[in-house]
Amino acid sequence: MDQFVKRIAGTLRTRKVDYGDVRVVMRESESIVLKNGIIEAITRYSDAGFGVRVLKDSAWGFASSNELKKTVADRVVRNALSIARASALVRSNEINLTALPPQQGNYRTEIATDPFTISLNDKIELLLLCDQAMRKEPRVKISEASLDFHKNTVYFASTDGSYVIQEFILSGGHIKAYAMDKGEMQSRSYGDYGQQGYEFIQAMDFAGHAPRVAAEAVVLLDAEQCPQMKTTVILDGDQMVLQVHESCGHPVELDRVLGTEASYAGTSFLTLDKLDKFRYGSDLVTIAADATVPGGLGTFGWDDEGVPGQRVHLVKNGMFVGYLSSRETAPIIGRTSSGAMRADGWNRIPLIRMTNINLEPGSWKLEDMICDTKDGLFMSTNKSWSIDDRRLNFQFGCEYARKIENGRLTKVYKNPTYAGITPQFWKDCDAVADRDSWRMHGTPNCGKGEPGQTMSVGHGTTPARFRNLQVGIAE
Repeated sequence: MDQFVKRIAGTLRTRKVDYGDVRVVMRESESIVLKNGIIEAITRYSDAGFGVRVLKDSAWGFASSNELKKTVADRVVRNALSIARASALVRSNEINLTALPPQQGNYRTEIATDPFTISLNDKIELLLLCDQAMRKEPRVKISEASLDFHKNTVYFASTDGSYVIQEFILSGGHIKAYAMDKGEMQSRSYGDYGQQGYEFIQAMDFAGHAPRVAAEAVVLLDAEQCPQMKTTVILDGDQMVLQVHESCGHPVELDRVLGTEASYAGTSFLTLDKLDKFRYGSDLVTIAADATVPGGLGTFGWDDEGVPGQRVHLVKNGMFVGYLSSRETAPIIGRTSSGAMRADGWNRIPLIRMTNINLEPGSWKLEDMICDTKDGLFMSTNKSWSIDDRRLNFQFGCEYARKIENGRLTKVYKNPTYAGITPQFWKDCDAVADRDSWRMHGTPNCGKGEPGQTMSVGHGTTPARFRNLQVGIAE
């Protein structure tokens, strides 16, 4: 494979392109889905292919194939060049890439146990244990349990002289209980994904959490409806994942800001004039894009144009200070690439994607934050979401809420929702939990691009408190 990749990079150099790169991607995945004690699906998938990207006369061309052959490689190079020439006929701007020294090296997910060496029987037995535990509750009528594993190997070479090899292993799972009674249904779930081996599944202890998930789903059936009011809300770390993802991660994607994703993914309220000048949140809010955090789904050695993984502030002490960018877009704002270009396979071009978008921990112990709250709500686990295409106005729903009375968690509310305007919401943040409550979460299904691409991204979050938040909006 070394010779195949390096030969294509060498061919691109002889064609005198402004820039060119090649990615070979080999993928393997396994998914197991169980519902009510019955295996609904066992899916095993593998493929391999390569994509060639060229920049010539300030226009991009891309072509790909699943045939890893010399003769096919020559044809793919010709096709990419042909597309670049055609694109140059309608280009509107000069493209200048930020300088990048040649990159050499290897990256590999650190794992204790390769999930693909664990027998299918052992994985199914785990799911059955979860299923049985959830269905012990008589009012739980539907139970779901699933496991997912992915292994991607990527070879990358460019005309800049870069050559890197990376191997990624992702593991994850999910359980969910649906309780039903008197025409009403409520659900509770638990799950996560990480760039780790099978030890991640063992640490999640799905079987141990299954009884709690089922019991809480049943409790929700008899709980009061979340009232409509303005109040103080503490969002648990698992709900902060979606909040950070939708109201920070997406609007700082520089391609969205520049309008190239407008037709599908939308634009952004964080326009270029706001960089380094706009107050995004309170002084307690610091959010960073960090592709170096161990175990994050957005962690890597290099992005898909050879830029090293790095940590970049997006919001610092409440001020908006950075974008997710590429070698092409970064010069527009006078900066170098933040290393955010990624593609979800060999037949897709890289796009600006989130890495690990992390809310930095604060100084509060979670229990002290609750004790300090006289009246409010504690909300956990996303259930629904809606946000406009500029990522400004939002309404999110959670699975589970507890009332806070005089610093204590009391009764349960069902169908809790909250709504806000992104910068006002973050400005009303007056407490962020500390490192003890901070953990990395995985989002394996972030969509973007035309044709569509599904990317795995990470979010390090911790519970946070927000004042004067509208809650109880009907879904």
